Amino acid sequence: MNELEIAVAPMHRLCKKAGADRVSEAAAKELSRVLDEIGVKIAKEALDYAIHSGRKTIKAKDIEIATRKVMGK
Repeated sequence: MNELEIAVAPMHRLCKKAGADRVSEAAAKELSRVLDEIGVKIAKEALDYAIHSGRKTIKAKDIEIATRKVMGK
């Protein structure tokens, strides 16, 4: 299995913040994997926006726009 980029402990906290009383280790790891996958998609899209704007640096606005596109909002 690939090493997770996002630590598992924050995934437990996110699930508890959402109202869960208990969270399995497998669930926390899966959430980490999925969020990593979504994060990479957003970052790639944001990079495209930055390059299109003639920049090498991804800015917060690039992330906002990319998130709306990737998440369909």
